[in-house]
This record gives sequence, structure tokens and C-alpha cells, in this order.
Amino acid sequence: MSVKPGSKYYPLFEHLQHCEQGAISLTFAEIETLIGRSLPTSALKKKNWWSNRDSASALQARAWVSAGYQVEAVDLAQQTVTFQTFQATYQVQHKDGAIDWQGRAIKALRVYKGLNQEQFASELGVRRETVSEWENSKYEPDRSKRKLLNIIAKQANFGDLESDS
Repeated sequence: MSVKPGSKYYPLFEHLQHCEQGAISLTFAEIETLIGRSLPTSALKKKNWWSNRDSASALQARAWVSAGYQVEAVDLAQQTVTFQTFQATYQVQHKDGAIDWQGRAIKALRVYKGLNQEQFASELGVRRETVSEWENSKYEPDRSKRKLLNIIAKQANFGDLESDS
């Protein structure tokens, strides 16, 4: 997941990226000033607009997530939002000398690489739905996909995170 210069929420991304605070509260008006336009009506009336969803259509969420923040609280009455830094941590589980590719491990690798499910699926040569099913532990990747996940993890230094082996 990345934010491109020229995106309407890029100024918010830049602002958050340069904040050196664990938590930052902004009013909707301050965000509108940053982005140089009004927030959509749904941002003013619906808390779910402020969700931290991983979706290609959620350009606003991409701005704060790419900057290392997530929405901690939204107050529609006061028109404020609080962003909190997050540190994605995952203790890598090993089995037979390789990463144990359970749902949480697959999602952790995808998030570590900064990809949404569609981008990750493309990298793996599978459907986005397949990635979702793996992440939700509906089924596990087959042997060849586990090998590919190991290669991708090694290239991304994912296995160099905390290890329990």
C-alpha cells in the first residue's frame, strides 16, 4: 500500500509521516486545510469512513496506514479524529526449518511488504480471494505456494523479524 504524490490524501500522508508523535488528534477542518478540499459527506457522518481498511478504494485509509498510523478514535460530534502509530509485530513461527504459513503469518508478511490482498495475490500468482481465504485460515497454501512464500519472505527479510526457533 502506498500513496502517490498527486493523490488527494497525499498531503495528509506527508503530514502524518513527518509527525513524530505516538498519537495525534486533528479536527476535520485541519484535515481539510491539509488536503485543500472538503472531506466527503460520509467522512462527516459515518465512522466507518475512518476505518483502517485495506482496500484499493479506501484512498483515505491508505494515507494514514502508509504513514504508519491507524485511526484510534473518531468523534463525529466534535469533528475530530485521533491517529495512533502502530507497530505490526508478529512472532514468526517455524516448522521443519521453514516459516509455518498459517493465516496470521501470511497476513503479517503481506502487511510487512506494504501490499493489499490484490497486490499480494498478483505477486503469488493467485486470486485475491485465495489470499483472503489463507489469511482467514479457511485453508492453507499448497507446498509450492509455501515455497514461494518462503522465497518472498527471505527477499523481504521477513524471517529476520522475531523468531521463536
